[in-house]
Amino acid sequence: MMWVLLPTNTYKHKWLPKLKSRFSSNYFGKQGVMMLIFTFPPLLVAVLSCVYLHLAAKLKPTAKKSDDEEKETRVLATWRKPMLVKGPLGIVTGIELAFLVMFVVLLFWSLFTYFSSSFKSIDISLKNGIRWQLKLDLGGLWLGLVGNICLTLLFFPVARGSAVLQFFGLTSEGSIKYHIWLGHAVMTFFTAHGICYIVYWALMGQMSQTLKWSRSEISNVAGEISLLAGLGLWATTFPRIRRKMFELFFYTHYLYIVFVVFFVFHVGFTYACYMLPGFYLFLVDRYLRFLQSRRHVRLLSARILPAAGQTLELSFSKSPGLKYSPTSVLFLNVPGISKLQWHPFTVTSNSSLETDELSVVIKGEGKWTKKLYEMVSSSAAADHHFDVSVEGPYGPASTDFLRHETLVMISGGSGIAPFISIIRDLIFTSSHLQLKTPRLILISSFKTTADLAMLHLLLPITAASSAATANLRLTIEAYITREKQAAATSPFHNNNVRTKWFKPSPTHAPISPILGPTASWLWLAAVVSSSFLAFLVIIGILTGYYIYPEGKKHGEAGFPMALTAFLYMLVLCACVAAASSGAFLWNKRKSGRDQTIQIRNVEGATPTAGGSPAGGGAVYEMTEELESLPLRTIEEATNLHYGVRPNLRKLLVEYCTEGGSTGVMVSGPAGLRHEAAAICSSGLADDSLQFESISFSW
Repeated sequence: MMWVLLPTNTYKHKWLPKLKSRFSSNYFGKQGVMMLIFTFPPLLVAVLSCVYLHLAAKLKPTAKKSDDEEKETRVLATWRKPMLVKGPLGIVTGIELAFLVMFVVLLFWSLFTYFSSSFKSIDISLKNGIRWQLKLDLGGLWLGLVGNICLTLLFFPVARGSAVLQFFGLTSEGSIKYHIWLGHAVMTFFTAHGICYIVYWALMGQMSQTLKWSRSEISNVAGEISLLAGLGLWATTFPRIRRKMFELFFYTHYLYIVFVVFFVFHVGFTYACYMLPGFYLFLVDRYLRFLQSRRHVRLLSARILPAAGQTLELSFSKSPGLKYSPTSVLFLNVPGISKLQWHPFTVTSNSSLETDELSVVIKGEGKWTKKLYEMVSSSAAADHHFDVSVEGPYGPASTDFLRHETLVMISGGSGIAPFISIIRDLIFTSSHLQLKTPRLILISSFKTTADLAMLHLLLPITAASSAATANLRLTIEAYITREKQAAATSPFHNNNVRTKWFKPSPTHAPISPILGPTASWLWLAAVVSSSFLAFLVIIGILTGYYIYPEGKKHGEAGFPMALTAFLYMLVLCACVAAASSGAFLWNKRKSGRDQTIQIRNVEGATPTAGGSPAGGGAVYEMTEELESLPLRTIEEATNLHYGVRPNLRKLLVEYCTEGGSTGVMVSGPAGLRHEAAAICSSGLADDSLQFESISFSW
């Protein structure tokens, strides 16, 4: 990447002049070639990643891996073992640690190169006087440049639907910690950059520079506004503030718009091209998510667990063409609670087993989720339709649970949700694909017996899926930590689970793929490439005939740099909006007929209670007879433990000694994840324990 090569004298004095002389053109105006050099390669990688993922989805994986593939898998599993467990970085695997070390070395090498070359020149040219003031001036500049290296990568992890993440085997959920690391680094360097210049101006008696908005050079005022917006955003990201005041954290994150816009005003659009590729992909992804969220989706039903746990499972209608992997995440917005807040929830259904439905589990643990539970479970819910918007689902491109002989899933509280989707996926694999599935061990911690109702959600309530569980080798170790002894009756016999069916609204639609079911990756590649090509053409015309008209040299046009940046950003947003809207509307028109037929079919199949006419109330409450079928299977597979916490070390050693590869997946509180990671990284069972953490927090 070119930004890595920037500090080297070889690139600056040898290769850059060659590139400029070879591709020099007035079409894009001043430094237009540099804009292409820094933006084209990453966007090309993004487009090629889309093509790769499309072809990979078409190829069916073989049931049996070759010996070379097995060896490669074992080597990769070794690198994925946790190397750091506790500390400010959380759980860090070997691969992550290797790349982190290389990135830190890059930052320090860049700083050293910048400082050593510039300070040496100052010492030679100035024997006395203001040498150290000039060093402070240049030091602030170099700190800002190194901060730009971090800013270049900042937006890649939060582009949820980007092909780049999935090409490298990452998910948006698992990449959030990279965004956090980079965000802290960006604000640290930029804050130091600003402090250096303020101190320099104060010492030199030039505080008026803080109010400078240059017409053709660096704008200090814009940089200060950008820094203040970043500091306001940064202050709410620390864990203690974020957890206690999530809404404050959520709303202040919209300051990123102010931060980016005034950063571009500060340095000019050409130099901002360092960070343009990542932000460009984020912008495409964000606008596509905006288009998806404009239409409310149809809520089919809700399984409401006992009030003590405040847990419910929402089932939405989806188009059969929408496919997703286990552990995928769906973002929900309920305008009746908040029009701005979006919350992520793990998808528990399987797209192959439940072709027309998509389900998520929600546990009331915060203001938003508790309010949702009250709205759904109240009797007043029959008086209105529920307006719900969604974004996603987002998940891994593929999963390979079959590579393990044993799969140990460790959860705490609502952390059981990702494992529901895995169990249902393996039910489909066993019953429909006729493949051998690994032995499943679910170790779950609950506070009270009432929380055991979460186990009701492990299996879908259909006769076919219940019969398919016969071949599923499932063992559940349930720990009730706040109760010392079992109740007189089995907790599984106290079935207080209610199911509510919602009457559809004609304005609600099934959840469907944003860019179509069969070629969504190719459509995304087309959006990225066509929008960027249109952007280049338009700014070329704009630059050649308006900003730098023919007959004037670039430096003599006198066109304000901030206005140039504004026009470029406006064209960029317009091109992204036009290309994304065109692809979205084309696919929406193709799928509109199928969605209409599906809605009519679902409306005709909506169950009624007690012979109520279909045109009655909006919500029906009914008891599912099929609920007892998966319940018996769950009860037979469950071992209950009261008043103790799971001894993970003992359990993991016991399961890994049975032979073969043992996958360990953990979802729940940080302490639980850290304990399991420490055991897997201790070498207690050689390389047979393969760890993976599922969490939005680190």
